[in-house]
Amino acid sequence: MGFFKNITQLFTAKPTPVAVFPATEYKGFTITPQPMKDGGQFRVAAIIEKGEGEAHKQHRFIRSDTLANAEQAAELTLSKCKTFIDQMGDGIFR
Repeated sequence: MGFFKNITQLFTAKPTPVAVFPATEYKGFTITPQPMKDGGQFRVAAIIEKGEGEAHKQHRFIRSDTLANAEQAAELTLSKCKTFIDQMGDGIFR
């Protein structure tokens, strides 16, 4: 039964950021890096936001890349988010 419990937790657990990194503005989007602890490494993750009030939109950005420390993961996160924004624009929120 433990196996199924672990699988269920994998898909229902909310990722928690390990450190606080400053938000960065990029082409009208706000990128907030939130590297996630994954074993002994840190996974690339962020929140991408745009707009205010009722026009506010948010996208949870998580990738499979892992790095040795949270600072490196935050740097790579910013780079990947910027590329994602360049490629997708407002299509991120569809």
